[in-house]
Amino acid sequence: MNKEKYSQMVKEMTPKENRLLNMFIAFFVGGLIGVLATFLFLQLNKIYNEELAVAATLLILITLSAFFTTLGIGDTIFTKCKCGIIIPITGFAHSVASSIIDYKKEGFINMGSNAFKLAGSVILYGVVSAVILTLIKVIINV
Repeated sequence: MNKEKYSQMVKEMTPKENRLLNMFIAFFVGGLIGVLATFLFLQLNKIYNEELAVAATLLILITLSAFFTTLGIGDTIFTKCKCGIIIPITGFAHSVASSIIDYKKEGFINMGSNAFKLAGSVILYGVVSAVILTLIKVIINV
């Protein structure tokens, strides 16, 4: 079998995705997370000051995401909900928790060293872009 024939066969066998439906699911789920976070914040803001309510809201979302990943249902949820659940802070927590779970049999040192395997690039480029944008802001304001 030659390369072109194999590529054609793979193309025919690969299931087609419904991009419009996937965009709607991502938009809807991302919106639900936003509504949930807003509801949590408003409830916590009645008890705590605004700064602490924001921190507690983020902590609850991160904990839920890591908890679902640890239970083994996180991957199913993330697959069905598309980018709507991966892009918010819940996706960051899922990537860290899944990396730790992948290396749990190799001990605490390997778990710790591989915890940010997926999320490390997000942290790196987030910090670098924040520094660059801050320098641009300082130059413009001078």
